[in-house]
Amino acid sequence: MDFTDRDVLRSTPLEELVIPDGTTVEEHDLVTDSDVIVGGQSTVEFGVRGNNVIAGERTRFEGHIEAEGDCRLDMWCDVAEDVLVGEDAYLGERVHIGGELKVAGDLDIGDDVDIDEGFEANGWIVIRNPMPTIVFLFVYLSHLLRIGEEDTAEDVLAAALDADREAQPLLVPRGTHVSDDAWRVSAPARIGDDCRLHGNLRAESLTVGRDTTVFGSLRAKNDLTVGRASEIKGDVTTRNGTVSIGPGVHVWGDISAENVALHENATVDGTIRASNEMRMHTDSVLEDVDEAAEAMAAVADNLDAVETGEADASEHEQQAATESNADEVDPLEQPTATESGSETDAADEDGAPGSGADEASEQQEATTPTAETDAADDDDAQGSGGDASETSD
Repeated sequence: MDFTDRDVLRSTPLEELVIPDGTTVEEHDLVTDSDVIVGGQSTVEFGVRGNNVIAGERTRFEGHIEAEGDCRLDMWCDVAEDVLVGEDAYLGERVHIGGELKVAGDLDIGDDVDIDEGFEANGWIVIRNPMPTIVFLFVYLSHLLRIGEEDTAEDVLAAALDADREAQPLLVPRGTHVSDDAWRVSAPARIGDDCRLHGNLRAESLTVGRDTTVFGSLRAKNDLTVGRASEIKGDVTTRNGTVSIGPGVHVWGDISAENVALHENATVDGTIRASNEMRMHTDSVLEDVDEAAEAMAAVADNLDAVETGEADASEHEQQAATESNADEVDPLEQPTATESGSETDAADEDGAPGSGADEASEQQEATTPTAETDAADDDDAQGSGGDASETSD
């Protein structure tokens, strides 16, 4: 990686609101299994529960913070309730915590930190001014590059960005306001799959993943996309872009946009308004791979293969059984050599008298005309005798 050609650390590195898969809002708590990174000067009216929690300067939390890993709060951060940390905690100067601070590991704390209900740490406690996260990372990487340790710098950056983790962190851009009433961000927003959120979402552009439920409306300046089987309990509106609705989506309110692309299996309870074009389609509206659909297709293919194999095996078994039955003959039905000979002799004996009778009948028929011929000859002879007598007279 060439750090000189790429702008690795920018003044506003969080350019998009990203809500990872499986994120939910539970009783005023924003809950995720991933890391939570909040840009500076943001307001989060939820409590936050995640893996590692990192907040920029002047960020305000109106609930509590529960971090399974580390928690780092830059200077002037304000947390209204308790902060519970599973590993190490880093608090910049002038951080205010309205509740209690409990740290399972080490605590690195700056000057003028105000903790209303006291703190407890099981590891080392160091009182100093921790360098802000972005500044510390920039200084450390600059030093490594200065001494020619580019491979080490790449490893450090990968570890800082947690590049090896499969889970996408929850990213909140600078200056964002998040509450149970509305999520307002002046940047693009992307919501993952299987999420459950409360509040109206307002962003520059907005993409909602699959199987996600939003208890509120969606509004964007540009394109707005809702993935498969998601449920929006409000209106879907964009000012200058296209609203794309995927298969199985249920929109409880109205849809208003310049262009509307609605899947034929989607449901809209309200009115659809399109100032330019309205069309129906049968395509997937999200570019990323639908892992759930692929898994279901693989299972279906496996079931088809198993059923086909069982059918083939059953057919082979039936064919083998048929051939076996054809080869096996019942001894009671098969004639023996003696019986065959007896039947042949009997047939010969039965046929001999019949043939003799036929011959006698033929001889009789032949004899009868002969007798008739002899009788005719006798009559002729007698007639001739009579004629002779008459002549004599």
